[in-house]
Amino acid sequence: MFKRRDKPGIHERARDFIWPSLGWKRSTRYLVHRIGRLPGTSYSIAAGFACGAAISFTPFVGLHFVFGGLCAWLIRANVMAAIIGTTVGNPWTLPFIWTLIYNLGVWMGAGNNSASASELDFAMIFSSSMDAMLTFDMAYLFETAWPVLWPMFIGGVPAFAVVWVLFFIPLRPFIRNYQSKRRKRVMNRINKVKNQESGQ
Repeated sequence: MFKRRDKPGIHERARDFIWPSLGWKRSTRYLVHRIGRLPGTSYSIAAGFACGAAISFTPFVGLHFVFGGLCAWLIRANVMAAIIGTTVGNPWTLPFIWTLIYNLGVWMGAGNNSASASELDFAMIFSSSMDAMLTFDMAYLFETAWPVLWPMFIGGVPAFAVVWVLFFIPLRPFIRNYQSKRRKRVMNRINKVKNQESGQ
């Protein structure tokens, strides 16, 4: 009943992911309402979203949904909120995230004689790594991909922890306040209907 008559094609979905058809302001507002209306406590929703956002700061490209949901499940957080939280890692932010965690990993000593982040094509490396795993091309994985992915993994560990806290701390009271206001609006509507029925 409430579904679109014409389902968007793959190219339209990809376009909306990169540049939302509703515009960034309306899309952000929709996302806020979507998060606030999820079932669960303010802790479970905030912790779940924080898991999704934090997992975006790891090199597990293509598995963010899975690991974000798993992380949320392990700490009894909202899995759907975690899936929504992975939108923090998107085509606009991922290049900066990859550069950040790679440089952090190199700084922590994980990449001896590593190339500079500006010299690397991260998107190509991830794409080629996926192909290499499917074709069991171990030579590419160990000789080309591993020297890049290992520093990113090491840098992603502290980044995950910091990002989780940075999202969880402000989100929990925000969601608690949103839920409280929503409950009040619902109760006001119910009381209004009851008053109208009793006045008839």
